Formats: sequence, C-alpha cells, structure tokens
Amino acid sequence: MGSLALTCSSPSSFLRRVSRANEPRFPISLPSRCLPRSQCSCKPQGWSISTSLRIGCSLERAGNATPKNLHVASIAAVSPEETIENSSLPKGDMWSVHKFGGTCMGTAERIQSVADIVLGDPSERKLVVVSAMSKVTDMMYNLVDRAQSRDDAYLSSLDGVYEKHMLTAKQLLEGDDLVRFLSQLHSDISNLKAMLRAIYIAGHATESFSDFVVGHGELWSAQMLSYVIRKSGRPCSWMDTRDVLIVKPTGANQVDPDYFESGKKLEKWFTGDIADTIIATGFIASTPKNIPTTLKRDGSDFSAAIMGALVKARQVTIWTDVDGVYSADPRKVSEAVILRTLSYQEAWEMSYFGANVLHPRTIIPVMKYNIPILIRNVFNLSAPGTMICQQTGNENGDENSLESCVKAFATIDNLALVNVEGTGMAGVPGTASAIFGTVKDVGANVIMISQASSEHSVCFAVPEEEVKAVSDALESRFRQALDAGRLSKVEVIHNCSILAAVGQKMASTPGVSATLFDSLAKANINVRAIAQGCSEYNITVVLKQENCVRALRAAHSRFYLSKTTLAMGIIGPGLIGSTLLDQLRDQAAVLKDKFNIDLRVMGITGSRAMILSESGIDLTRWRELQKEKAQAADLEKFAQHVHENHFFPNTVLVDCTSDSNVANHYYDWLRKGIHVITPNKKANSGPLDRYLKLRTLQRKSYTHYFYEATVGAGLPIIGTLQGLLETGDKILSIEGIFSGTLSYIFNNFKGTRTFSEVVAEAKAAGYTEPDPRDDLSGTDVARKVIILARESGLKLELSDIQIANLVPEPLRVRLAYILLSGSCKSDNACVVFQASSSAAEFMNELPNFDGDLSKQRDDAEAAGEVLRYVGVVDIANEKGIVELRRYSKDHPFAQLSGSDNIISFTTMRYKDQPLIVRGPGAGAEVTAGGVFSDILRLASYLGAPS
Repeated sequence: MGSLALTCSSPSSFLRRVSRANEPRFPISLPSRCLPRSQCSCKPQGWSISTSLRIGCSLERAGNATPKNLHVASIAAVSPEETIENSSLPKGDMWSVHKFGGTCMGTAERIQSVADIVLGDPSERKLVVVSAMSKVTDMMYNLVDRAQSRDDAYLSSLDGVYEKHMLTAKQLLEGDDLVRFLSQLHSDISNLKAMLRAIYIAGHATESFSDFVVGHGELWSAQMLSYVIRKSGRPCSWMDTRDVLIVKPTGANQVDPDYFESGKKLEKWFTGDIADTIIATGFIASTPKNIPTTLKRDGSDFSAAIMGALVKARQVTIWTDVDGVYSADPRKVSEAVILRTLSYQEAWEMSYFGANVLHPRTIIPVMKYNIPILIRNVFNLSAPGTMICQQTGNENGDENSLESCVKAFATIDNLALVNVEGTGMAGVPGTASAIFGTVKDVGANVIMISQASSEHSVCFAVPEEEVKAVSDALESRFRQALDAGRLSKVEVIHNCSILAAVGQKMASTPGVSATLFDSLAKANINVRAIAQGCSEYNITVVLKQENCVRALRAAHSRFYLSKTTLAMGIIGPGLIGSTLLDQLRDQAAVLKDKFNIDLRVMGITGSRAMILSESGIDLTRWRELQKEKAQAADLEKFAQHVHENHFFPNTVLVDCTSDSNVANHYYDWLRKGIHVITPNKKANSGPLDRYLKLRTLQRKSYTHYFYEATVGAGLPIIGTLQGLLETGDKILSIEGIFSGTLSYIFNNFKGTRTFSEVVAEAKAAGYTEPDPRDDLSGTDVARKVIILARESGLKLELSDIQIANLVPEPLRVRLAYILLSGSCKSDNACVVFQASSSAAEFMNELPNFDGDLSKQRDDAEAAGEVLRYVGVVDIANEKGIVELRRYSKDHPFAQLSGSDNIISFTTMRYKDQPLIVRGPGAGAEVTAGGVFSDILRLASYLGAPS
C-alpha cells in the first residue's frame, strides 16, 4: 500500500472512502460537515475535487466516475452573511434548560430516570443538554491516543464503545426506534473505524480530528434520550449542537462562544418542525469555519449555560450526583454543609479554585440575563439543591455574622511556589512583566500571584509539574541579573497547596482576614504566601500540602460552618482519667448539639497498653475496647497517631497521670503544635529551668498549655491568680489549705480524738493515698505552693520550700532530701521515701506518736483557735512555706468542713479583705471536672461559641 499524508487542517477536508487500483482498500471517513468548497484543499494523488451547492467537497478520479464505494454525507453550507428574516425562535421564561452529566446518563436505568425528570417538568418548553454516557469521553480520547500510537488495541476498544451503547439501547428501545438507532450507531462506528485507521497510518491526529472522534459520545446519548422520551408519547426533537453553537478557539485550551452567529444558527434550526422538548448534545460545537470542535473538558455545563442564554431561559438546572454545592469538599471536611444559595461571583471563585461546582466559565453566559442556575441531585429529588443567582440580601443567615460573609472554602493541591527576590527589583519598571512574560512563553498556568509593596520580591504559584520549566526559564532569562546580584535568587518551594476562602460580603465585613489567619495559627499552620483582591471575593493563602486538610478543617470550623473538633489523646485511664472519659461520654451529645463542639478521643494509653482509633473511640465501650483491641503502650507512637490525623486540625493530649516521664514530653508536644492539658503537677513544680523553657514556648506560640486542675482540682485557683496579674493587681501573699486529705484530717481532729484515729478514718474513706505518708509528708502541698509561687513571678525550686513534715521522725525510716548544690534537680519530689516499712506497719506505729499533735491541738483550743495545715506564698520575702498554723475560730480557714480547700489572695486591691476561693479541692469527680473545663476553654479559644 502506498503512504498517505494527512495534511488537511480538519477532518472535513478528508476523504470518506478511498479505493486505489491494485491496492488494499481502507476506509477513511469524513464527518457530516464539509468545509466550504473554496477551502477544499487536500486530496490523494490521482483525484480531483468537485463542488456543488449542497456538498462542500466531493472527489472524482480523473477520467472516471466516482467509485461506488465512495459515500458522501453532506450538509448545506451556511453563509456567515445569511440572515433569518422571520424568526421562529421563541425566547423567555417559557424555557427551562436542564443539563445531565455523564453520571446521570451512565446506564439504561439512569437514562430512563432522566427521561422521567424531563417528562415531569411542567415548563412550556424544555431544552435538555446531555453529556456522553459515563466514562465514554475517556474511552473516545483513549481511542485517538491508541490510534496515533499505532496500537492495534484501538479496534477492540472501539468494539467496547459499540457494545456499551448497543446494549444500553436494547434495554431502552424497541421496534423501529431501536432499529433506527442501531443503524445510525453502526454507521458512526464504521466511519470512526475509518478515521482511526487513517490516524493510525499517519501516526498523528490533529485537534479537529480528535474533537470529531470524541464528540460522538454526546451524539449517541442525546439520540437515545430523545427516543426514550418519544416512546412515552411526548414529541421530542434532538439537536446536534455542532449545527448551532459557534465558538472561536482562543488558545490555552479554551474557546469563546460567538453568541451572534450562534443565535442566527439557532434561529435557522428552529425553522423546521421542532417539538417543545429538545434534547441537545453538550460539549461539542463548531468553529466559524464549520469545523467540529469541543468546549474542552467538562464543557457540557458551559453548553447548557450558553443555550440558556440564547433562549433567555427562566432557569438552568445542572443535574449531578450531589445534593448541591458544599461549603467545602465533603471528602476532606465531613461536616461540610449544603449551601442554599450562592452569588454568581462566589460560584465562579469556587469553581476556579477547584471546587466541584461548575465548569469555571459556566457562570458567564447566564449572568448577562440574570438567569439562575440550580444544582440538583438526580439521585435525591427531595433535596432542594443550591441556587446560584444574583443576590441582593443575605440568603444564608445573619447579614453581619462572619459565617454569612464567608460562604465556602476550596483548595488546590500539587502546586509549587516560585519566589523571585532581589533588591534590584525595587522600583525597576518592567520586572514583573519580564517575569510573567517568561512564564507565559513556557506555557505555564499561574494560579496565584503575591507581591510585597516594597517590590523586593514576587512570588506566584504554578502546578508542580510545570515548575521546573518555569524555574529553568527564569534563571536563564535573569542570568545576568543573578550574576550581578540585582536578583538574589529564583527559589522554588515544592509541595504546596492553596486554600481559598470565598464570600461576596467579605469586603464589607471587618475581621474576616483576622479570623482566617487566627484559625490557621491556632492549628499551628504556617502561611507561605497571601493574595487578596480589592473586591475581596476571596482570600487565598499558600501553605504546605501536608497541612492543607487540617487548614481547611480549621478554617471551616472557625467560621461556624462546622463544629469545632478536637482530636484528643487521654494519657492515664486511672481514677481521674477514667472519670474524665465517663464525663466526656455523658456530655458529648450536648456539646455537639448546643455548643457546636465535637470532642473525639483518638486514643487512650496507660503505662502498659493503649487503644487507638482513626475516627474516635466509642466512649460507651472504652473499657471493653481496652481489653479487645489493646496494643503495647508507646507514648511516641500514641502522640503521633493523635496529632497526624489530617482530618482534625486541632489536637490535645490530656495527661491524667502524676508521672514525671510523661511531663517531660510537654515541651516537644507544644513545639509540634499539640495542646496540652493536665492535672499533673510534675512539670510546673519540677526543675526551674525546664519550667521556664516550657512557659516561654507556650507564651510565644498559639499552642495552649492548661493546668488549672494542678492546684485545687476543679476550683478556679490558677485562673483567678492569672486574672489578677493580667489586670495589673500586685500579689502580696497567697495562703491556703491545698490538701483535701489534710483538710479532712484537721477538720475532724478535735475534742478527744487522736491524730492516728482520724488518719485511719480518712484512709478508710479513701481520702488518703494508699500510703498516708505521701499526704502527711507535705510534698503535695509544697508542689502546689511552688506552682503558685512561680505563677506569681518567684523563681523558686521545690527544695526552697520549707516543709513541716507530719510524719513522725522515727517513722520516716530513711527519709532523705536529695540536694545538689543547694537545689533539687530531681523530676520527682525533692522529698523521696525509701521506707523499709509498709503502709500497714506505719499505721500500726502511728498511735505511739499521737501525743505531740494532741498537745498542739489542745493548746490551740484553749486559746480559742484551731490547727490547719497550710501552704503560703510570701511574695515580699520571696519564699514558700508549708506548715501547721493556728487560726481563730472565726477565721475562714477554721470554718471548713469535709475535705474542702480554701485559698486566700491578699493583693493591693484585696488588702483589707482578701479574695477567697473555697470548695471541694480533691476527688476524682471534681478533678476530672477541672480538666474537662480546661478542654472546653481550649475549644473556645479555637473558635467554639463561648
């Protein structure tokens, strides 16, 4: 066989079928469109071109008649100057336009459902735009790719396309309709086979050849739907929109509609006998030269909008597989909500920034005529959908609220940030033009641009796959400036994403930008670049791609579009930890429904075993799950699991232990952006340098460290002290009964009762530690004193505290102070027991030492006073004291009952009458309640309603 060069500019100038003497025959199909006869310019050797009024081109072999195997399909050529004098095209509110995508047309059952929706529309006239069946467009592109790659598999792939449509038609149609459709399908497949064979031989397909092949999917789906509607008895016409829509290619894989010419074509099309229901092909159109083309990927929405504008329809309904437009991608933000309305501008911004809403250019045709677009779910007809229209009032809530002005968030991934920087750029005209001219020459798509007013640097975002070419081109273009030092660098920052906040009212609402950046900062997310136009329809930030989902969720929840979610890890499911878990379980539903707070416990760990969850542990079964799904405890793995779940922007670890080893991790957790809440006193009463380092980090970051329950359990001791200091009050002294155990003991140590008797009673009631010496030593009170002293500004070590130890000297056995250079450097208590006797032995021996304390009690009672074990922070003398003191019976400290705590703040404002906080200061319920309160305070700081 001789070779055949494809030199024509379009398939419409190509042969339909070629037969050469003494050569194998192969079909080459020409679409049903031809160029005007003056443009017929390509022919195989040995053939001449003839023209006629109705046929753009035909072929004759010199000296012979046209071979009988040369079949010519024709279409009347339309002169651009031709006008329609008597318009038969009705326009206005009588029209309802529908668009059904590939998913909606994916199967015979779905096509029937589409027909039912169209038949159920009571509009006077209906124009229905359809896409190809699901996956067919990809299959058609694959045919072209395989053919031009000379892959013989294109033939079997084409058979698959035929089979898919043949089987669907047999399920939907019958009788003459089925025969007609299958006849047309067979003819089209034969023509496509000829066209693909030619592409196979040439090893190349022009864009117009490719567009012609790909557009067949829409032709077949439109014909099938029209037959289905006619089968129900409703008159129906189908439209090949290549006969109507005229578009002008503009480069960059885009086309511009020619509304004037399209309108004329549409009017001419309506001169025939046209039914009130029209099924039109989406995606495909023609160029001004009558060459088949497409509206490019996802162009069916665009087709529907153009047709809606041409007939000035009442409404354009885009049918898809979601209930409407979401406030964020529901795959990334499970709490995303359906928006009732969007303005045209908001919808355009969202589509540009990657939201799965509409083709980015769909909005343009309908805006001119103020035609609303309704997004509906073809699989959920009860859902009202989202209306996109011109908004004058507030359609989604309170006009002045932040959540009403920010409608939605969208993201774009797989980007790189290019930064061109140098002092020589400032004030030099044309620098930006040179930069972006170079980027244009590369053909890269610039997603976002940001430039400081100093003109010292310009940065912009481009797709990751294009950044190397951009970087190389810029370095080549500015090589002289880089060598001379006028430019310092062309820097590329890889693995970036864009987060865009979209809302029409952002321009008139103060605080939107501040709220957005505050939410990102509190989620410990760094912003690399910012862009915002003066219209303020969107605020765009560039950040690391690994942080994108967390950033999206943090911003979404901060604007009350979803709940403020905290991913929590509970360390130490002992008495306090288990009580906290039960409190969280009991309150979870109320917090979600009334306070918009979603607390997810992602893990629970003890010293030996832990359980982890990806979405949140069922707290009604956490004890059973500990037995069923426990794994070996690993604190590092535990923290990593809680923090690196990208679906939850804010993470907090709650340490319910008294373990110094756990407390030693606080600094690293805070540095990684993990919030810490604890009743564990070890960190704040440990070595001073470690404490100061921890507090310095916490103060200069947006990561929170709450420890209210370290002093007074659930009583607001720390918060009260901080409030006094922050408002400028000066603390003179703090004095209090800080131990619930010792409060109970001395409240009941009266009359003739002995000290050992009361201690035994307290131990039996569960007020003391298993070994009462842990309480009687005063170490726990000393830790609380040192915490308050440091909070007040004193730089004391635990060893600086003078402690009156209530454990009799002989029963301390080998009680030792660990002193290094005069200060305690232990992470544990400075007072360390190395007792050889057991707690039981201690209790047996304690009555032998009742005399001393009984005498002190009797002396106090004789003077009208009581004994109380107190801790004191003496600011003036910069010291802390833990001792047994006497108070008159009318003193507040003398009037306690049970195990209550009481703390007195003497300040410059509260000098004559100290500020007193009193209440239960011990017990699992109140301690867990204090921790719970800190959790809710953190949620409030992170954006939950307060």
